[in-house]
Amino acid sequence: MTAWILGLGVPLLYLLGAASALDAVVKARTAQGAVAWAVSHLTVPFLSLPLYWVFGRSTFDDYVRELQAFDATLEHRLEEAKAGPLREWLVPSDDQGDPRRTAELQGFARLSTVFFTRGNGARLLVSGREAFDAMFACIDTAREYVLAQFYIVRDDTLGREFQERLIAAALRGVRVHLLFDEIGSHALPRRYLDELRSAGVHVRGASGGRRWLGRFRLNFRNHRKIVVVDGRRGFLGGLNVGDEYVGGHPRLTPWRDTQLQVDGPVVLGLQLSFIRDWYYVSHHVPELSWDVHPSAEDRHALVLASGPADRLETCGLLFAHAIDSAERRVWIASPYFVPDGRVLGALQLAALRGVDVRILIPRIADHWMFRYVHDAFLGEVDQVGVKVFRYDEGFMHQKVILVDDDYAGVGTANLDNRSFRLNFELTCLVEDGPFCAEVEAMLEEDFRRSTRAEAPDVASLPRSARLATEITRLLAPAL
Repeated sequence: MTAWILGLGVPLLYLLGAASALDAVVKARTAQGAVAWAVSHLTVPFLSLPLYWVFGRSTFDDYVRELQAFDATLEHRLEEAKAGPLREWLVPSDDQGDPRRTAELQGFARLSTVFFTRGNGARLLVSGREAFDAMFACIDTAREYVLAQFYIVRDDTLGREFQERLIAAALRGVRVHLLFDEIGSHALPRRYLDELRSAGVHVRGASGGRRWLGRFRLNFRNHRKIVVVDGRRGFLGGLNVGDEYVGGHPRLTPWRDTQLQVDGPVVLGLQLSFIRDWYYVSHHVPELSWDVHPSAEDRHALVLASGPADRLETCGLLFAHAIDSAERRVWIASPYFVPDGRVLGALQLAALRGVDVRILIPRIADHWMFRYVHDAFLGEVDQVGVKVFRYDEGFMHQKVILVDDDYAGVGTANLDNRSFRLNFELTCLVEDGPFCAEVEAMLEEDFRRSTRAEAPDVASLPRSARLATEITRLLAPAL
């Protein structure tokens, strides 16, 4: 019996491996990934096939179909908004001042498929406690609806405080929607969610898909963090809902993060990103306000949502375009420095043409896989003048980019392959001189709390560290 099973099963396994190799060649996002998967499927399918069907498949046909249906459902409402109250707040493509800068900013607009808007306010929130105090105060004043989306929600002190705010809003008649990622929030107990639902909060988990196989698609991660209240005020940035984000982690405290509070028409971009994700998991479009509530600050801003189902690799192109457009400086803060070839080359070229290129990364890692990952790339950027700084005071988790004195971005995207190609991310770009000055001052303070990193002499490292660095470089595309 065993021989019969082996005689039938082994050829069938290799046949499935050949079919999966063809699938990888057709659907892989990079040539390197296609070759690696194809060779593995043809040689060791018993090892590669389970990994491929959980981690490797990058097709998002079901997600694309759902969004096409969503766009058809909402298209008339958006067109009405653009032709009506939103129209006077759209920044025309020829109204950015300097023609060169106009072309650069319109590149971002084309990536996001929306225009920059004026009449926006933008406020930096530079600690977890400050940010959550602002978000909680805003939720407490909600009159119509609250939209909340996080990659991680924990059932801890901060998580229960967040839960109480949502429940209180729902009990006073506010429509509350909570969307969380089922991978990032895998430890969240059912009781926590049941208590929200019992109070009238609409709760959904974002997963790899509705079909049972999609549940195992672990690379389908919605990494966005959004709060929108009444269509008037929004928040986005690096913070999730957990005690570590407000200084409650014994090893990573103090936690350094940045959240952005926005007011004005740009909030509608956050709202649109949320309801597209909500529609995918629920087939329902919440009734929301699309009225414009401009801010007196009158800053130009744009929300750029990115994800693996995009026609282009939106997030990677965002970073590459920003680095390429820099004339004087480009400063980037990211907890993970794992650039792909395109972004690595853009950083090197910017430094070679005299741009002040600075990368701010944490000194300590929040996961053992990232202990050596930064060392794998330091040599390639240090030799051309890219300055890398390690943040010394706790764990640095913010995702910020500053280009010249012209525009800055705050969002959820890291400087790594996962954000470039695999995760659903969100970035808000603000074109405004005074706002850039605020970001500059914030990052200057971070640099003062940091130490310039030098490329390690790999040859002098202990054999174990040398091996770990090389393995990290090999695994970088998957990190």
